[in-house]
Amino acid sequence: MSRPTKISIDLTALTQNQSVVRDYAPNSKMVCCVKANAYGHGLVEAAEHLAAGADALAVASLGEAKKLRQAGMDLPILLLGGIFAAEELYEALELGLWLVVHNEPQRQWLCELSASPSTRLWIKVDSGMHRLGFSVDAAVEAYHQLDSAGWQEMILMTHFASAEELDTGFTDIQLEVFTQASSQLKVKQSLANSAAIIGWPESHGDWVRPGFMLYGVSPFGDDHPSAKKLKPVMTFESEVISVRDISAGESVGYNRYWIAEHPSRIAIVAAGYGDGYPRNVQNGTPVLVDNQRAKIVGRVSMDLLSVDVTGLSNIEIGSRVELWGKNLSVNEVAGFSGYSAYELLTRMPLRARREYLP
Repeated sequence: MSRPTKISIDLTALTQNQSVVRDYAPNSKMVCCVKANAYGHGLVEAAEHLAAGADALAVASLGEAKKLRQAGMDLPILLLGGIFAAEELYEALELGLWLVVHNEPQRQWLCELSASPSTRLWIKVDSGMHRLGFSVDAAVEAYHQLDSAGWQEMILMTHFASAEELDTGFTDIQLEVFTQASSQLKVKQSLANSAAIIGWPESHGDWVRPGFMLYGVSPFGDDHPSAKKLKPVMTFESEVISVRDISAGESVGYNRYWIAEHPSRIAIVAAGYGDGYPRNVQNGTPVLVDNQRAKIVGRVSMDLLSVDVTGLSNIEIGSRVELWGKNLSVNEVAGFSGYSAYELLTRMPLRARREYLP
């Protein structure tokens, strides 16, 4: 029998979440973000399933774009970071990519090249994220220079720093900055990431760019109404491979990180940080063992973790363990780990076998 650790990807849930995006932003076109191996869900598999409902896909690198083209994907693909060197421009154009332009070298390389009718340029405004993008005046100037060079298909875009924080007011400031640029240019607009799609309907514009929410996780956490509408796509699970009883005062795992305060029953699960489970979760991190809520105890090791199943019914070797997924939110697990749910999903290694459910 093979190691029982596995990752199940529910492709039906993926398309259901895409429909939720449509419900939130019915008048906007949709660029589905599949960067970072589709947030850990499988680049090609996710893209193929999203394609029917998407107007375009978005990736972070040429390598990701090439994999999609090699898989036969003919949808427009947006290269979110743009090109990193002048020589990449020819390859990007050959692949028929849409390009984000966010700095002066990129603008210059494009101005020196004959415009491609199949390429749409997305000019990025730095509205307050202060990561990538032109200032308002520089964005307007870049637009006019690229227009003069023959690039006719252009979209103005920005990215929000804290759209999941509905009461801070900073997104309002970013919207005001973006309006300073967009009011000077009669072009289509793209502002909204997942959090803005849900929380800031005034930001929807002509194109929305969902990512996290497509994979069934609310950017606002589990208490927000959006969490009830989205269906988790990834379920990370394994099985109990050993059950033992220990006495009060005995410890479990490395460094005696947890010591039993009373006689306890401990289940050992075939999953560890080598499978993508975070090593530094706290004692008490929830898991589901045969659909019963239990708590991790002791250090997570490379291949194994320990769960206190004292008082639970009929736990034995072979009992199913859900680490996160349909019935246990990855957002909740992330709260015990010191990482965000984004990190937990995107950094999943390849050791755990994957199963794609239609």
